[in-house]
Amino acid sequence: MADILVISEQRRGVLNATVAEAIAVAKELAAAKGGKVIVAALGGDPDRLVPVLSLAGVDEIISVALPSPEFQSDEYEAAVAALIADRTPKAVLLPHSIDSLGYAPALAAKGGFGFATDVFGARYDGDDLVAVRQAYQEKVHVELEFPGKETVVLTLRSGAFKAPEETASPSLTSFVAPKADALTKHVTFHEPVASDGEDLTAAEYILSIGRGVADEDNVAEFEDLAGALGFTLGCSRPIADNGWLPKYRQVGQSGKTVSACKVYVAMGISGSVQHLAGMKHVPHIIAINKDPEASIFSEAHFGIVGDMFEISKELKAQLG
Repeated sequence: MADILVISEQRRGVLNATVAEAIAVAKELAAAKGGKVIVAALGGDPDRLVPVLSLAGVDEIISVALPSPEFQSDEYEAAVAALIADRTPKAVLLPHSIDSLGYAPALAAKGGFGFATDVFGARYDGDDLVAVRQAYQEKVHVELEFPGKETVVLTLRSGAFKAPEETASPSLTSFVAPKADALTKHVTFHEPVASDGEDLTAAEYILSIGRGVADEDNVAEFEDLAGALGFTLGCSRPIADNGWLPKYRQVGQSGKTVSACKVYVAMGISGSVQHLAGMKHVPHIIAINKDPEASIFSEAHFGIVGDMFEISKELKAQLG
């Protein structure tokens, strides 16, 4: 038997979408070893999460009430450690997020568990759990094994798995979390600067610009090109850091994951691992860069080595 434990994550009562994707992974792993899928609903009011966690493949939902209404790393670490001790799962799956990275490394180190982050593939090879992630600036895929580890903790890359759409009626239980000495306290949320109505996470067609744009005055040219193509304009981190475009336009690990995108055009973007994390899952990636060695070409389905400004002018001329 190899039970798989999925840890929920929420903010202001809204479930992190990667939790549903983790349930899909857990279902496959549990089926391979004849185990159950157990989902832990954590938070100040965990019962609110039960309906959205009742997805196909879930056998049991454990309600774990915590003192803080919002995420607090010490409380999560203590609660998950106690759950692992009580249920002895073979794998513990979490979203790869800023919250999980606030406690998962410490959880794994203190518990002596196997640990891997930003995983986009997981399977059993006989009795051994194998996790797939990338390395060397995302140039290679590596398969990780965890010899001698009874429990393995994995954080899963957002958008890498298809979440189940069907619902289920899992059994419901509760668990009393141990008291944790919290070193921090949630005070309030600071709302992000209001956007212009564009939501990169929902955009199906995106044109993004990077360092190759060279100067803030050149941004307008690519805004015009994106508009002429019917694309939403995005950018890499240097453009947002310079203030040439607002932060909510940034694609990448510290920006947006463009989960709904069908076609992604990267102009003048080198292809850092942080940027690729937000868009490499897109089924059609077109890269335009004057550097033939740019990392972006390793992920692109179509590549053009050329001057982004000349190509922009040619496209706009053809579009009229």
